Amino acid sequence: MTADTAASARTRDKPWIFRTYAGHSSAVESNLLYRANLAKGQTGLSIAFDLPTQTGYDSDHPLARGEVGKVGVAISHIGDMGALFREIPVATMNTSMTINATAPWLMALYIAVADEQGAPRTSLQGTTQNDIIKEYLSRGAYVFPPAPSLRLSKDLILFCARETPKWNPMNVCSYHLQEAGATPVQELSYALATAVAVLDRVRDSGEVGAEKFAEVVGQISFFVNAGMRFITELAKMRAFAELWDEIARDRYGVADPTMRRFRYGVQVNSLGLTEQQPENNAYRILIEMLSVVLSKTARARAVQLPAWNEALGLPRPFDQQWSLRLQQIMAYETDLLEYGDIFEGSTEIGERVAALKAEALAELATIDAMGGAIKAIETGYIKSKLVDSNTRRLEAIERGEQIVVGVNAFTASEPSPLTTGENSILVPSAEVEAEQIGRLKAWRAAREAPRVRAALEALRVAAASGRNIMPASIEAAKAGATTGEWGAALRAEFGEYRAPTGVRPQARQEAGDLDELRGEVQRVSLKLGRRLKFLVGKPGLDGHSNGAEQIAVRATDAGMDVVYDGIRLTPEEIVERAKTGVHCVGLSILSGSHLAMTRDVLAKMKAAGLGHIPVIIGGIIPPEDAEQLRAEGVAAIYTPKDFAINRIIGDIVRQVERNLLLERGTAEALVREAPLAAANP
Repeated sequence: MTADTAASARTRDKPWIFRTYAGHSSAVESNLLYRANLAKGQTGLSIAFDLPTQTGYDSDHPLARGEVGKVGVAISHIGDMGALFREIPVATMNTSMTINATAPWLMALYIAVADEQGAPRTSLQGTTQNDIIKEYLSRGAYVFPPAPSLRLSKDLILFCARETPKWNPMNVCSYHLQEAGATPVQELSYALATAVAVLDRVRDSGEVGAEKFAEVVGQISFFVNAGMRFITELAKMRAFAELWDEIARDRYGVADPTMRRFRYGVQVNSLGLTEQQPENNAYRILIEMLSVVLSKTARARAVQLPAWNEALGLPRPFDQQWSLRLQQIMAYETDLLEYGDIFEGSTEIGERVAALKAEALAELATIDAMGGAIKAIETGYIKSKLVDSNTRRLEAIERGEQIVVGVNAFTASEPSPLTTGENSILVPSAEVEAEQIGRLKAWRAAREAPRVRAALEALRVAAASGRNIMPASIEAAKAGATTGEWGAALRAEFGEYRAPTGVRPQARQEAGDLDELRGEVQRVSLKLGRRLKFLVGKPGLDGHSNGAEQIAVRATDAGMDVVYDGIRLTPEEIVERAKTGVHCVGLSILSGSHLAMTRDVLAKMKAAGLGHIPVIIGGIIPPEDAEQLRAEGVAAIYTPKDFAINRIIGDIVRQVERNLLLERGTAEALVREAPLAAANP
């Protein structure tokens, strides 16, 4: 047999599931997008929900203002979920839902739609992320305190084990940990600590026997990240697989190797996508994908790739298609799927895997000694570690120690034709929010109110009694209850929570490259007569706090008096904090709601007599929006291309000094004019 004949006779492995993380505006618009993507060869769906849906608010709640349909699709009730899956048979679709605090509710809506479609619950395939622990650490879409949140995760896991055995009820998510700055060791250890915390809760509940518990372990999946350090990332995936097998065997006594298998999906790194020379991101995405598909023993079950222009704004259908085609070319045009694991026996890979495992096990032991992942969250231990890691990463980029092409090296560039002209990014219609609210009000008016009241009362009873929350949630979904009503019922029982920020109030003494900046802060503080005070605020429901945290850390290190109280502040709360004598207000808004949020803050500051305080903004803000905001009084705007944090802090110092000089100049002018006014009554 010739080599060519042998090659043609090889059996090809089945490709991984091709997904695109997508959803925006309304259920109808998102449904059209999903069906178009499926027609292009996508083999699974990955649903992005908007922030009100993720945090249990209706679209007409005051906290939802400006957020509806921005970072995902608005789902307020079963009517919306039905529209989302119109002409998409859920019995045969593999659906991933990135949803956590409200995961039981969105799964209840999905099951209710499946029942309407006549799909057997046993046929449903897919994943609910349902990883609330990482929300406290990185993404911020949490609602309830840790204990009741874990209870909800447990309820969903046990319900799915009984009713939807093909469904993965929890997708332990290390993706957002890396986006928050986690090192590979931290990503391994914190994700595995999360899985242990949840499975311990399930095991200790007394609601599942030993045999069924092994099946529960087998249903747990993971959702990981893959960055640019290709060899390390590949080794990390293999380390994940080995560690999970050992934990399932040794901690939980799972004998069946198939139930110990590390099953994971992936979205490759978005943190490293650059606004500068964004066309380079296409190559970054390809390289990052290689680490999760090349090694057969640690190959992803599902892959979703970001679009090349996500640092600029929402990708268009063409941009998503480009990422989908990358997966298809890898799977169908190469011979990758014809071979076994090409890294098996590699000394270099073996040593790297062993080193990652050893360090991860040491960190897991530290967390275990604290009492587990929940204790490590409540004390702020894990969050502070992530903030520190991200600080070191950014400092390395600023110093040029970590090269990022087009950012801190090789910056000379031709203009890109890909980013010019109209419609270079997707901009949802400005009417989306009003239209969604109109549909929601019509829905409330048309439903059977007594049935809704009875279903919500049953939901409250289930929450208070400790009964599994899923049956009551499904009945509430079928009765026509809304996302906000489900959230309000559980908030009334469980309360709400604010997680530690991870930002230390004291300056780091080891922080380098800050001598000149500290001198400037000291000089201007002397002019002010007290230490320069800077407020970092995150208005709205956006919980992505990495940027705000790093600004707060660096401003503290530079000697400023920093006020930072974490995520999800209302404009009113920001104004109250501004009344404490701050000299500058910085807003971090990454959800696309920057126009509405900033205008609201500016108006309320002016009404409170604080209109003289300069306001700066950071976020993914298109140039035309930036122009509008500057015209409306914003002092400065920073986007992902502004990676030099020292420069931003220096700008703040100069802005405060300029404002001080203007105020003193106005006061001196008034003093000079006073005698003239007296002389000329």
